[in-house]
Amino acid sequence: MKNSKWYKKKRFYFFGFLITYLIIFTYHQYKSLPEGISIISAEHRAGSVEFYRDLTYEENGERVLDHQIYDRVYEMVDEAENFIVMDIFMMDGRVSEEKGYPDLAGNLMEKIIRKKSEHPDMPIIFITDPYNTGYGSYEGKWLHPMADAGVDVIVTDLADLRDSTPIYSTIWRMGPMHLGKSSNGWLPNPFVEGGPDMTIRSFLDLANIKANHRKVVITDQSAMVMSANAHDESGFHNNVGYEVTGPIIEDMLRAEEAVAKMSGSDVEFPHYQITEDYTGSDLKVAYSTEGKTKLQVISAIQNTDEDDDIWLAMYYLSEPEIIDELVEAANREVNVSIVLDPNETAFGNKKTGLPNRPVVNEMVENSNEKINIRWYNVGVEQFHPKMMFVRTDEMSKIISGSTNFTMRNMRDYNLESAIIVSGPHDAQVMKDTEAYFQQMWNNEGAEYTLPLEKYQDTLSFWQRGVYWMQKTLKLTTY
Repeated sequence: MKNSKWYKKKRFYFFGFLITYLIIFTYHQYKSLPEGISIISAEHRAGSVEFYRDLTYEENGERVLDHQIYDRVYEMVDEAENFIVMDIFMMDGRVSEEKGYPDLAGNLMEKIIRKKSEHPDMPIIFITDPYNTGYGSYEGKWLHPMADAGVDVIVTDLADLRDSTPIYSTIWRMGPMHLGKSSNGWLPNPFVEGGPDMTIRSFLDLANIKANHRKVVITDQSAMVMSANAHDESGFHNNVGYEVTGPIIEDMLRAEEAVAKMSGSDVEFPHYQITEDYTGSDLKVAYSTEGKTKLQVISAIQNTDEDDDIWLAMYYLSEPEIIDELVEAANREVNVSIVLDPNETAFGNKKTGLPNRPVVNEMVENSNEKINIRWYNVGVEQFHPKMMFVRTDEMSKIISGSTNFTMRNMRDYNLESAIIVSGPHDAQVMKDTEAYFQQMWNNEGAEYTLPLEKYQDTLSFWQRGVYWMQKTLKLTTY
């Protein structure tokens, strides 16, 4: 009789745990997001839109860096007169092996500190991801000096975002997230060899695989949305960025203010003062964050007809709805051309080719080989843009920013940023963007891209199986 009662009690605890687990699991998949997160702004006229790109390529057996983005970011800091707001995912200068990387983190830190010292009353706000503090294990080496100089540094609190790895994150929310944080780490740093040690608590936080992945620079003069991090070991990466002027800057500021509030900051954000009349501009811009970008991408693809053009430059491509839309577009005779990273290496380490290679296999098969794909000819760097360019009979459209076309980036799990630019084909930014794709696709001046067969014939049954499992169980880092 006693054993029977013990069994019933144990069963009661088990079902109690299971019900609690399922409630937390479901709630954090579908809960409302904080106010101001996952937005699409109104469409505004733009004063100007400028295209910048970082290209790394091989010439005479050597890797050549032809980079523009952070040179322009430094100039934007110098040109600012009233305020600077930045939200950059990675701000770190540590490297596993010295290979002559540009000092992106150090240079940007010094620029910001110098600006603050010269203009102590100017609001300067720097928002970033907990990656840069080892998820609370140590002070950010490139963040702390800015805070000491009077810059408002905000490390994003990601707990209010939806859970991208719910099988694990539900357990994390039921216990480990409530443990205190310590700076006495003893586990090796997973990000860079020889980096500061991390605590178990930080590793458990890291395993949630969510991020403030935005890359935005905003001043009273202009704003840039880009794919480039201030991360030295990413300094060779290929990236793109778009700098805009006009009233869209106010919407971008409010989107950053929402991140600060979500993170518990009461820092007062500046406002953008419109001083010019932009009603005569042919270019229209909107700003989207998080999952709203997916809706803009799908709409742009769906609004194409026979002989229109869709170009993609992408680091990761795996969002099923977008893949399906691209296949449908190709099957209605839209010209779909994609330049992808082969997912061959990351920071010198061998990768498995996921997710791009099984995705490419799926798209090629389902479109009857109508989708055109080339791989970027990477060395130690990554092909890191997240951009789509659409050209129809009526207009051209650009969607570009931090957002990989993946479930993690487009389903309200990460914080993301994207600029949407619409206008006539002969606008300079449209011509520059199209020329960028043509240069890579046709290998004008260098061997930028390689044919599909270079990597696709190596796709294995194992890679397909792992990709299917990761997609189904949401156990991925992409």
